[in-house]
Amino acid sequence: MKKISSNWIKLIFVYTFIYVLVALCFYPLVPKILCYPPNSIDNSFQIAINGLTYTQQYIAICLSSLFIEEFILIYSLRKVNHLRNALKISDSKHATQSYYQLSKYILRIPNIIYFLQVVVPVIMISVTFSTLNGDLFITLKVCLLFLSILMLIASIAYIFSKKIFQKILTDIFYEIFNYANVDSEFTKYVRRYSIKGFIFVVTLPMFVVTAILISLTGYASVIRETGNLTYDLYNKSLDNLVIPSYVSTNNEIDVLKNSLNTVSFKRDADYYFIISPSGEVTTSNGSNLSIFFMTYMKDLSSTQPEKNRVYDFYGDDSQGVFREVRINGETWTIGVRYNLVSDTILGGILSISLALLVVTLIILSYFANYIANDIERVAKALLDISEKRDFDFNHKLPVISNDELGDLVNAFNKIQSLTKENIDQIKDNQQMLMERERLASLGQLIGGIAHNLKTPIMSISGAAEGLSDLVKEYDASIGDSDVTDEDHHAIAKEMNEWIDKVKSYTEYMSDVITAVKGQAVTLSEDQNISFDVEEFIKRVNILMRHELKNALITLNLHVNVNNDMVLHGNINSLVQVVNNMISNAIQAYNGKTNEEIDLYIDKQDKCIVISIQDYAGGLPKEVQSKLFKEMITTKGKNGTGLGLFMSYSTIRAHFNGNITFETKKGEGTTFHIILPI
Repeated sequence: MKKISSNWIKLIFVYTFIYVLVALCFYPLVPKILCYPPNSIDNSFQIAINGLTYTQQYIAICLSSLFIEEFILIYSLRKVNHLRNALKISDSKHATQSYYQLSKYILRIPNIIYFLQVVVPVIMISVTFSTLNGDLFITLKVCLLFLSILMLIASIAYIFSKKIFQKILTDIFYEIFNYANVDSEFTKYVRRYSIKGFIFVVTLPMFVVTAILISLTGYASVIRETGNLTYDLYNKSLDNLVIPSYVSTNNEIDVLKNSLNTVSFKRDADYYFIISPSGEVTTSNGSNLSIFFMTYMKDLSSTQPEKNRVYDFYGDDSQGVFREVRINGETWTIGVRYNLVSDTILGGILSISLALLVVTLIILSYFANYIANDIERVAKALLDISEKRDFDFNHKLPVISNDELGDLVNAFNKIQSLTKENIDQIKDNQQMLMERERLASLGQLIGGIAHNLKTPIMSISGAAEGLSDLVKEYDASIGDSDVTDEDHHAIAKEMNEWIDKVKSYTEYMSDVITAVKGQAVTLSEDQNISFDVEEFIKRVNILMRHELKNALITLNLHVNVNNDMVLHGNINSLVQVVNNMISNAIQAYNGKTNEEIDLYIDKQDKCIVISIQDYAGGLPKEVQSKLFKEMITTKGKNGTGLGLFMSYSTIRAHFNGNITFETKKGEGTTFHIILPI
């Protein structure tokens, strides 16, 4: 909890620090980029016009965006803690899904902050400037400038905060989960983000910000230069006007109009104006001069180097030049209002910016694909190693660049070589362990084999004694007149009976020897042959008879296929796997007698399914999750854990089959050996 809270404090600090730093850098630049009139901000003049100074406006905009950011962070912290507490008390079945929901929410926070802290202030600015001035072009310039500033702040904060958000997720992950117990399917619960998308999110706004700032700065420079030239032009025109000091009464306005009509206007939108001593305004096109223009001309023009230069509004590209003339002892004001906005200049700058943006998108897309494809190449190779059993470890990835991506490929090739060496070593060790397990299992069979052979051997011995007695009896009867032909036939019949018994005993002994010999061969030998179900059942019965008898456990056979159905593979390996599972079932009863084990042989679709079912109470949960994946045993020091692990490997290797299981607590366990026909 302390780690998570400290990371959240870091987040708030990073966001606030970046915001304040960038805002301070742009504070003196905004008036220059927007071409604010000289000496018109942060004074009583601006308060009279706008009601707020530039500094107050700037702080209000920044604080509104910063408030949104801080509010989202604090609200998110509370919600994350709530989700985290709920996750801690959830069961393991829903833990990964709950963590997915939490991770999705946390990773969405920077996107929400990014969007809101840019959009909301820009909307506020557009509404404010539309209300104050109503000029669409001015509103557009101001909105674009603050959009670029806020996007720059949001992009930098997004980049630096991303790592902290990931750290928060990591801390929660280790707090909730034991990493070793998280299965390989965990990633499917984590929201996937494309690295190409991340590159676009991080870099594209920076290009947009750069394009906007360059366009606005370039436009401001052009307007400033054009304004100076236009001012000089009209200022000289006014200097060249000849206006008499005395004219007939009520004729002053006409005299001034005639003089101003000689001025050559640069644009159609330019016009002259005349202000009478009483303050009445007359213009050549009937337009009205704005309050800003009139007030600036009256109060601020004298405070700048060009004392007869006047401006129309904040961010407006309209200016003016004026003169005061005295006629009949009264002061008249004449001048020219000119517009600096040029569709050609504006269109050219916007066209260049748009073209640069398109080129940037193309280059960025190519670059993102280049990075993603190289990473995907290594990721795919790693997945191939983990998923393909026949992966070619001698196939190396080509190193096509001498950079970090090249280092990644080199590291993969080294890991691949080490993995090959480790797998070879594991196979050797596994083969050795399996051979030891096989020999141990074979040793356990010796007692049963001796018992199985003892009975037929004693029977054959008895048959030999019986035959010996019959031979003596027959020998003594030769030449005896009392022995009839019927007696000879009776002796011959009894001999044949003993011989038939000897034959059955020797056949049984041959089956036992064949079964034992099959289990005595090593697992590495390739003995994939065809065998039928009857032969398989016979070998299982022979090898398990003694162990079942000693445990007083009954094996019930349920053969639901034809006995002559042919299977292909290593019969000895299959018998060993089934016998191992029957032995496990016997041991699962922990010495209980008069219990049962059911062996089912069924056909499902194109597979033979051999099922071994016991009723010993089921497997513990900790065993279920590790079964077939590692060597695990429930027998303590008496078990190696190789049995089922070896069985699974054997069925996969020799039959291209599979082993599954079902278990219910308090009831029992069923193992299914699935063999493709």
